Formats: sequence, C-alpha cells, structure tokens
Amino acid sequence: MIDEARLIKLAVEARKRAYCPYSNFPVGAALLAKDGRIFTGCNVENASYGLTMCAERVALFKAVSEGARGFLAIAIACGEGPCAPCGACRQVLHELAPGLEVIMTDGEGKTVRRGKLADLLPQAFTPSHLEDQPDLPR
Repeated sequence: MIDEARLIKLAVEARKRAYCPYSNFPVGAALLAKDGRIFTGCNVENASYGLTMCAERVALFKAVSEGARGFLAIAIACGEGPCAPCGACRQVLHELAPGLEVIMTDGEGKTVRRGKLADLLPQAFTPSHLEDQPDLPR
C-alpha cells in the first residue's frame, strides 16, 4: 500500500535541502521501495551544469546503494505547480521500476498529479535493446 501523503511530505521536506544556486529551482523526491523503505533526494547543482544531479536520481541511487531493488512509487515536489521528472530521470527510473507510480506535486504538497512512469516514457530504451545488438562488446 502506498501512503501517498507521507511520500509527498517527505518529498517536500527533501526539497528544502536542495543545492540549486544556479537554477533556483529546488526539487525534492521520495522513493518507496517494495520492502517499505523510503529514500529521499534533492537536486544538487554544479557550476559545470552537466554534472548536476536531479532529486529523482539522487533518491534512486541512494536506494540502490543501500541494497533496495524494486520500487512502487516516487513523489516529486517542485515549484509553483507539479512537474514531471526530466527525460534522463525517466530513463534511469525505468531501468529498475518500469511500473512506477509517479506522484507529482508543487513545492508545498498541495496540488497533486499522478501518472505511471510507462506513460511518461513510452517506448523506453531497455536492456532488451542491447540484446538485439550482436556486434556490441559484452
């Protein structure tokens, strides 16, 4: 069972810890693993913009580094209104959680939209695409 209110609250709290001096766009995320643990993340920017890490990937990487596999839902808190994960985050999340429920909310957790990751990233690139390439080094 997904405690949506708790996930949203944790994402809003994580947003407050964002390091975003360049965009001034703080984002927080709370990722629910199948084993019940919740992992939070916030965006961490860098002067070399390409090295910036989004909140969703921070939460996922923390979860994986702690041994979690299999995820049920992620709440994302940002800005004046709900926003969806960027394309890079969608792809990375899809690798480990293609059936993920995505809960998007504003920075205060008041306005909520929901969706499935598969709907946000149709025709995702998957490991099976690599299997179709016999010439790739393994």
